[in-house]
Amino acid sequence: MKGLGAIISTTVALTAAGAMGASIERRTLPAVSAKGNAFFAGNDRFYIRGVDYQPGGSSLVADPIADESQCKRDIAEFKKLGINTVRVYTVDNTASHDACMSALDAAGIYLVLDVNTPKYSLNRAQPDMSYNDVYLQNVFATIDAFQKYSNVLAFFSGNEVINDDASTSCAPYVKAVTRDMRQYIKARGYRQIPVGYSAADVSSNRKQMADYMNCGSDDVRSDFFAFNDYSWCDPSSFKTSGWDQKVKNFSDYSIPLFLSEYGCNTNTRKFEEVASLYSTDMTPVFSGGLVYEYSEEGSKYGLVTINGDSVTEGDDFNALKDAYAATSNPSGDGGYKANGSPSKCPSQSADWNVTTDSLPSIPSPAQKFMTSGAGTGAGLSGPGSQTAGTPSEGFSAGGSSSSSGKPKSSAAGPRHDIAFNSAWCTVLVLASSFLSAAAFL
Repeated sequence: MKGLGAIISTTVALTAAGAMGASIERRTLPAVSAKGNAFFAGNDRFYIRGVDYQPGGSSLVADPIADESQCKRDIAEFKKLGINTVRVYTVDNTASHDACMSALDAAGIYLVLDVNTPKYSLNRAQPDMSYNDVYLQNVFATIDAFQKYSNVLAFFSGNEVINDDASTSCAPYVKAVTRDMRQYIKARGYRQIPVGYSAADVSSNRKQMADYMNCGSDDVRSDFFAFNDYSWCDPSSFKTSGWDQKVKNFSDYSIPLFLSEYGCNTNTRKFEEVASLYSTDMTPVFSGGLVYEYSEEGSKYGLVTINGDSVTEGDDFNALKDAYAATSNPSGDGGYKANGSPSKCPSQSADWNVTTDSLPSIPSPAQKFMTSGAGTGAGLSGPGSQTAGTPSEGFSAGGSSSSSGKPKSSAAGPRHDIAFNSAWCTVLVLASSFLSAAAFL
């Protein structure tokens, strides 16, 4: 959607002193852009075939693509799998990523990057307080650090911030961050790297969140939407799993859609869903997905087990490798829709507690970043942002520059001021059984 075009692919020999420690063949991958409801690399439809990659998991806050030796070790496994994309959940925006990003490029692999860290993120229990200028400064600094790489496919503005019906009240803050990231990229003159959200596997509000992120004017809509889905548990089928209904439900969706996590492990994983995901049953609506997850972190989803420099491939690794090898992309454009209309913003209901189509205005101190840049990020050792900084002064309709104490009313339902929205979100989340899980954007 509104892409600036792709960088022409070239293949050159690069002797990189210190870059992976050896001479490597480097190819500058064409930048991926969103067009209609699909991704394109140049003139070719692009399907995400990838894995989620965060060795150490949530128990170890570390940047896997700042470690040159780790990259070298794992990229060899990525090539065996035949993937073209990895998702990374946490990075250090003060570290150098040149070596690993170059090596990923040489292997034909793109990066989908979450811009948040545990300490610099939205907190679903206090979305109004955690949406502040200190937080946005670190988000924008991460964009600054990665915008130069043509193999950055997309940025995730958040991951599973909403994880039940109660926490849907926090959606305006998620959408505001997405809006701010897109506006920052535009204001700084960067390539239009797609920005979107990764939703939790919550069937009761998944469609509402998708529509919400794609409704309104162009300046507030996402470039894509993704969700985590574990509903296909082998042995299954396109219809038995309910994936046929997901295609039906999103048949009119006008921006790219993909699975940010998939791979049910209830039974033995054969990854039979791969054949459906890259077939014309699904490609008119979906653009592939990312398998959860590369390394075993105690939840039995890992494709490999890592022990120092040693990587042991599991049965799931070989099953996924075989599934990818046996499945080709459809010829042509896969039935994508070049043109489509924005979604209608969902009305308030029992499972969707958003009372306004207006969004929090960008915090006043953060407006200067649009012209002066974000500066140095906090990395992984900063003090954190969730209770720091200046929050938004109110809701505004449309863009991020104006603010008013109360949102405008509309026919979509009753409207309330920002204080009520924030307090209601907090009360609902405190009552939620998911409170014990820290919510990080």
